[in-house]
Amino acid sequence: MSTRKVVIMGAAGRDFHNFNVYFRNNEAYRVVAFTATQIPNIEGRLYPPQLAGPLYPEGIPIYPESELTKIIRENDVDLVVFSYSDVSHEYVMHKGAEAMAAGADFMMMGGKSTMLESKKPVLAVCAVRTGSGKSQTSRYVATYLRNKGLKVVAIRHPMPYGDLVKQEVQRFATYEDLDRYDCTIEEREEYEPHLDRGVIVYAGVDYEKILRQAEEEADVILWDGGNNDLPFYRPDLHIVVADPHRPGHETTYYPGETNFRMADVIIINKVDTASPEAVLEIRESARKVNPDATIVEAASPIFVENPAAIKGKKVLVVEDGPTLTHGGMAYGAGWVAARRFGAAEIIDPRPYAVGSIKATYEKYPSTGPVLPAMGYGEKQIKELEETINRSPAELVIIGTPIDLRKLIHMNVPSDRVRYELEVIGQPSLDKIIGDWLEKISWISTSSNRS
Repeated sequence: MSTRKVVIMGAAGRDFHNFNVYFRNNEAYRVVAFTATQIPNIEGRLYPPQLAGPLYPEGIPIYPESELTKIIRENDVDLVVFSYSDVSHEYVMHKGAEAMAAGADFMMMGGKSTMLESKKPVLAVCAVRTGSGKSQTSRYVATYLRNKGLKVVAIRHPMPYGDLVKQEVQRFATYEDLDRYDCTIEEREEYEPHLDRGVIVYAGVDYEKILRQAEEEADVILWDGGNNDLPFYRPDLHIVVADPHRPGHETTYYPGETNFRMADVIIINKVDTASPEAVLEIRESARKVNPDATIVEAASPIFVENPAAIKGKKVLVVEDGPTLTHGGMAYGAGWVAARRFGAAEIIDPRPYAVGSIKATYEKYPSTGPVLPAMGYGEKQIKELEETINRSPAELVIIGTPIDLRKLIHMNVPSDRVRYELEVIGQPSLDKIIGDWLEKISWISTSSNRS
């Protein structure tokens, strides 16, 4: 058979992983290009030959996704592989129709082809949508495991937006490591809370190498998922977080529905702020498509540095960027705090937005009167800072997982909002994880004896 020409559609994460584990050394295929979307400044670059392997001595070009049809036709492409996350099923099939109309086959890849096996137990935390509460669930799980005396290493879904060769394997143990790798705001939001709890974090580009290095210092691997993507490692316990503020999305978004169907445990989060009808809708959805999953209910209560400072103020609310963009949410914890503690006005940032921040609002029009903390590079961080300081706010409410005051200067006072997972009622997540630990301990002991 002749070599099949391939284009991998991605966003600098899942696409590189699918290439590394399936296509890199596979002589039956020739990957002629990646396409990129969602993340700024990725297209126009190269997946470097040092990572692409001996079949690709010149590397692989990365083009804007808008050029997909042109790339297929000019290169006589046989196969397009869809490899990014948190988009509607309808969106996926529109892309499939575009690829097929240009003459190529269209494919998505499942766990059998893409999940690596670990020699250590793997607990995966994933979600059905970005912004469901996956990060606070990962923190909760990591704390529980550490309190049991286990060495937990978190491996985070990739966000390699800089020098890909230097980012092949990244290990974060201190804040200095964040500076050493020139981490973006988005990366810091995921890594810093783990570091604050004494949990080492790995991330990067080559997740086979990352896993093998992490296994050397871990009792348990915690897969800390990104967006609503599938785990890169085959999980021994798969926890998936669902959001009752978006009922129905658990079965209408890719690949979140796959997580929902695969889950051992489904956490219905935010039950304290969602309607009972929405919580029940997700319960019924779980019973229908994944009746064997254990369902846990949880809240994400907010904690504010100085609640009294909010009352009567004109406030600008800064929220987690991916929750508003990929996740499609109109607001987050900062907006809730502003309403709850009596802000006189929540200022709409859009009239004051500049550069790429203004472009973000144009690309994601569902974003409400809040400011997404976009920071995919130094220039964008400066534009975020300028947008904040151009507004007439009397107070900035920071609803991001990290303290933005470490990275940007604000001309007015600020107040920070944090949120953590709080499991409600039975079954408890502690008991589920505890029972799992007892099971894998017995398996490990039996294996050693044999």
